Amino acid sequence: MKTFSTLVLITTLLTLTSSKPDKPAYKLYNTKGKEVKYAKMIKDLGGTDIVLFGEYHNNPISHWLELEVTRSLYTATKGQLVMGAEMFEADNQLIIDEYMSGIISVTKFEAECRLWPNYHTDYEPLIRFAKDSSIHFVASNIPRRYASVVHKKGIDKLEELSDQAKTYIAPLPIEFDPDSVLIAKMGGMMGKSPLPIAKAQAIKDATMAYFITENLKKGSVFIHYNGSFHSDDDGGIRKYLQIYKPGIGVKTITTVSQDNIDQLDEAYIGKADYIICVPADMTKTYVGR
Repeated sequence: MKTFSTLVLITTLLTLTSSKPDKPAYKLYNTKGKEVKYAKMIKDLGGTDIVLFGEYHNNPISHWLELEVTRSLYTATKGQLVMGAEMFEADNQLIIDEYMSGIISVTKFEAECRLWPNYHTDYEPLIRFAKDSSIHFVASNIPRRYASVVHKKGIDKLEELSDQAKTYIAPLPIEFDPDSVLIAKMGGMMGKSPLPIAKAQAIKDATMAYFITENLKKGSVFIHYNGSFHSDDDGGIRKYLQIYKPGIGVKTITTVSQDNIDQLDEAYIGKADYIICVPADMTKTYVGR
């Protein structure tokens, strides 16, 4: 009788467990759309030169995983890591270096570094990890004032910058393909001639790639955080990395959103080496992407 009661209890527990809803915050897929384990991804990323982490700027899962992947890579590489981000502009490198070395206070750093509005929730943990771990952190993006020049006056206008100003951008002229995927994307987003803004995006991608390659360290992995738009579909930053360092090892992570994350939508297959699939109703950290 005791054995029968035990069997009934086990059966009941199994039934309740099997009917319990499973609500994962994300699922991880490889480029072919096959679900993959986090540990396997980290092992793969630890064997490359550069990791481009494509985020949704307002997605908390993206930001949480950026920090988790960074921590895991730090362990996997025994501390041989370099970090960098789109969210910091190249002319602020000195300010970052002074803060990291303890020369200036966090108050001075935050006051002078033109931080994004979501810095404290989404990027401060990365900066803090870099500081605490003595990891070099690279401000990779073109100063926004120069990207604006490209958008409003054309990319050739950059040639008029001073020699000092040009140290904050990729070497000119940059390679630009008017038939690129970027142009097609911009056209779809804007519904009109996308060329000016596409060139502004291209100078950002080229500059980020340039400063990544300039700060590579032999035997280290460089992890770079950027909007997914800048590294998806084997283009953007990744394209310029191959121009500046032909044959360099690059792996990409992207973030996508869909209603049902149990299977990756066909549209996202091949978008990156690893794809973080997040429920469409995931809480946003702010309005916009």
